[in-house]
Amino acid sequence: MKYKIGEEYYEVVIEKKNNKNTYLRVKEDLTILITTNFFTTKHSVKKLLDDHKEDLVKMIAKKRKEKEKEENFYYLGKKYDIIEVYTMNNIEFNDNYVFVKSKDVLDKWLKKEMKRLFQERLDYWFDVFEEDIPYPKLKIRKMKTRWGVCNKRDNSVTLNSNLIKYNEECLEYVIVHELSHFVHFDHSKDFWNLVKKYCPKYKEITKELKG
Repeated sequence: MKYKIGEEYYEVVIEKKNNKNTYLRVKEDLTILITTNFFTTKHSVKKLLDDHKEDLVKMIAKKRKEKEKEENFYYLGKKYDIIEVYTMNNIEFNDNYVFVKSKDVLDKWLKKEMKRLFQERLDYWFDVFEEDIPYPKLKIRKMKTRWGVCNKRDNSVTLNSNLIKYNEECLEYVIVHELSHFVHFDHSKDFWNLVKKYCPKYKEITKELKG
């Protein structure tokens, strides 16, 4: 089944299972996946798509942005074209280009830079916080659905490795968000007031991260 949004047609895959609810999501290849029960008709599917067209537009735009960031080299919010120069020993950034011996060398540098920068900013915000919070252990890993995780059991903060692709403001916000969870382990009004105390622009930044 095909579904038109704007001037483009998207493939719709319907998975019927023994469940009560119907779920709608967009896959990495921009296929629209509908998971529903065995009694859902094609007419109901079409109505569901029509009713959620605006949501689909946002989901597709987000997937496109994620794919673009995945396929290209971004560092702290800026896109760079990679120029491989086999005689180079160092990595140089110049305008919209990064000059490097090979992509493998660039990947290794990026991992080291990520650890350095994430730890530096986490330490900075730990010192800034006036509230009584434990010194957090830093963990870094790639996550599909979350930018950060606060674990009170082992006093750790896990940051999504993809944050290195976004501007530093986004990184700062996620760190403040997770440190605030050591004070309020929920998303209550008090929690968001604490986030706002240290990151007044958090609403604009969350929009950027949501795509």
